[in-house]
Amino acid sequence: MTLNEEQKAILDGSKGPVMAKILKTLVMYGDVFGAEKLVKVTSTYGHIVTSFGVSVIKDAIGGLMDELIDANLVSMQKFTADPRPCDKNVPKTFLENIVFKVMYGPQKHYEEQLKKVGLRLDSDFTCTSYLEEVGNTPKKGDILSWAESSAVNYANSVLGARCNRNSGIIEMFGSIVGYVPYFGLLTDEGRKAKWVIDVQISSLPEAQLLGSAVGMKVIEDVPYIKGLSKYLKDTSDSSTIIFLKNFGAASASNGSVGLYHIEGVTPEAIDEGESLILPDAKTYVIDDAELERIKNSYPVIWKDKNATPKLCFMGCPHMTYDEVSIWTDKLKAALKKSGEAKVTIPTVFTASPGVITKFRQTEKSRVLDEMGVILSPICPLMYMNNPLAAKKPVITNSNKLRTYTSSRYYTDDEIVEKITRRA
Repeated sequence: MTLNEEQKAILDGSKGPVMAKILKTLVMYGDVFGAEKLVKVTSTYGHIVTSFGVSVIKDAIGGLMDELIDANLVSMQKFTADPRPCDKNVPKTFLENIVFKVMYGPQKHYEEQLKKVGLRLDSDFTCTSYLEEVGNTPKKGDILSWAESSAVNYANSVLGARCNRNSGIIEMFGSIVGYVPYFGLLTDEGRKAKWVIDVQISSLPEAQLLGSAVGMKVIEDVPYIKGLSKYLKDTSDSSTIIFLKNFGAASASNGSVGLYHIEGVTPEAIDEGESLILPDAKTYVIDDAELERIKNSYPVIWKDKNATPKLCFMGCPHMTYDEVSIWTDKLKAALKKSGEAKVTIPTVFTASPGVITKFRQTEKSRVLDEMGVILSPICPLMYMNNPLAAKKPVITNSNKLRTYTSSRYYTDDEIVEKITRRA
């Protein structure tokens, strides 16, 4: 890798031995992927995925953080972080609560370490840091050092920023030293599409199902998607943002998609059109039958496949403000129709602290509470990592949560039916 004079000096110890190790780590990381140079991180803020202080990595991560703090290293970019793993308002049994306290015992100490290194605000724990309520929204062309898969996917695809799917801690190192290796999705060539996705469906498909189908087919490649522009507006439209957020998260978790282009919708597809498609790109046709096949392929790993659900999680990634509002109206209408006053399965909507604060200022907040729905900034995935919680029959409309946990996926309409009617 070719380094400039400043980078060489850092590597030689001009900013101390710890900063030299950080840069050396990034150089080694870049070498693995054939990066020829390092480039500046240009976004205003960073974001880190390792937001949880979990006991099994206390020595490794905690020790590393202490080394950074002892060297008086502070990130060149203040950063937001993924959601916290626990919330006292989310239902849990006595035994589950004990396990949570053991699993996430180092959480408070770890958060103090994050603050010393550059955590922006106490309230900035969310996987949707790019939403306006959080204020960590990259600009088109910004170079990022992020790792959270759904946030990387959104920043690249919807905002036109540039970021690779980095690993946890690597992204923090990039923010500390201010450089990342130049390869993959940072390059023009790396953003070209190796797949054309031909969507042949008579109405807007379920975002979670479509994202799942795309992710499982293209894996880590970049897809160029046709057939959706007649259903979606531009990326300033709230309903389009909700669709793209959920579609992208499913493609990133059911595959490893870090960037997608949607014809006539996403910024690079608008600017460059089909010139983004590589000459040897493959084609994948998605119709109603293919989406049904995908849905039917999901395994059900509950011990009792016919168990009555004990909990419903909505919002992985975190819901937008409009998404919480839309779902509040949807549940209110469904409960009125079913004759129920409250949801029939304990239900948790997850959203960023900023979105929750904004929503709590509206009349709909009272309506949501009266329906028995819990609004929480928790990470449902971290909740489900509790081995006791993982044994519970949990349902979700998130393909990301389904992929990483024992929860069971249902479409939006199926979720409404299940949580507003008695079995």
